Amino acid sequence: MNTGGRNRRKFIVNMAWKGMIGFMKFRRRRKKGLLFPAFQFISITNDCNLKCQGCWVSTTGSGEYMKPEKINSIIEAGKRQGSYFFGILGGEPLMHKQLTGIFKNHPDSYFQLFTNGTLFTKAIASELSSSGNVTPLFSLEGDEQVADIRRGGNNIYNRTLTAISTSVEAGLITGVAISVCKSNIEMALSDEFVQQLHDMGVLYIWYYIYRPVGSNPNYDLALDIDDITRLRKFLVDGRSRFPMVLIDSYWRANGEPFCPAADGLSHHINSSGYIEPCPVVQIARENISDDKAENVYENSEFLRDFRNGINGKTQGCIIMEEASWLKTFAEKHDAINTSNRPGFLEDLEKAPKIISHGSCPVIPEKNLIYRIAKKTAFFGMGAYG
Repeated sequence: MNTGGRNRRKFIVNMAWKGMIGFMKFRRRRKKGLLFPAFQFISITNDCNLKCQGCWVSTTGSGEYMKPEKINSIIEAGKRQGSYFFGILGGEPLMHKQLTGIFKNHPDSYFQLFTNGTLFTKAIASELSSSGNVTPLFSLEGDEQVADIRRGGNNIYNRTLTAISTSVEAGLITGVAISVCKSNIEMALSDEFVQQLHDMGVLYIWYYIYRPVGSNPNYDLALDIDDITRLRKFLVDGRSRFPMVLIDSYWRANGEPFCPAADGLSHHINSSGYIEPCPVVQIARENISDDKAENVYENSEFLRDFRNGINGKTQGCIIMEEASWLKTFAEKHDAINTSNRPGFLEDLEKAPKIISHGSCPVIPEKNLIYRIAKKTAFFGMGAYG
């Protein structure tokens, strides 16, 4: 059964149309000083089958899995605010046994599934295609040699390519994410890489900047200012050259840098239900179980002060540029460490300064479609930094 048409219709209605309306509602809320974000990103588990360099996710033994009732309540709260797009993260979310049921329970919403692809099967692809409201985003962190080192596994590159092909063959709107670092920048910023994915049927590539965090940060992989400027130029030029969508979540249409969490555009809910400013900023005051989500957000002086504080510090990434400020901020608000790493706050205090996208020269978008999209909707999928 060809389900490509259903997937495209759901993408256009649930993702693009509802996403634009939801973003407009968010902008009206923001003008009133309200805190509910445009998009929520939910880590439904902290369990994973890989051990990647620079990964912020840690467990305290056996993995934690968010109950379906809590996931449903988060989604329903978003819909009450006009937000129908959700990012589903882990760990590896495909390890959550109730995952596909969540998608089927919310046919009026759209989901982006962040996955390493190693557990992605034809059976899962068929289920997602039947739902029609999911776009898998496969992490492709390097070639045969680099991927195994970056991800702590075996034959990861080829297994991920197989998963991508399986997704495309099932008619799914398929994306690829790459966290650009020193070991994969030549691959990431090459015409051959983009063309290969285009030929496979991938519709969009999401470019991250590698952030050295977690229990294995590996600072040597971090980009320098020349690398980040090169990435920005590649994206701006590539948007007019390549027949596929290139996404970033770091720069506005005029080329100015920004932080999605500081703008209130997106926040992250971890597998325990704690609301974090973003996935790598693992401090929190509130849990989504404390009250109705709307009330939790609106009553959060922690999130309100975070937005104001970050905008007064940087338009780049605070955990890269001045991680020690986060420790001071956490102590000010009696925020708890939500990382599952006992020394996380002390590590913030000792972390070296790393160049982030905030130091990149201002390079405006050239492509008219991207300029309009970033000004009016920011894609939705570009909300996560």
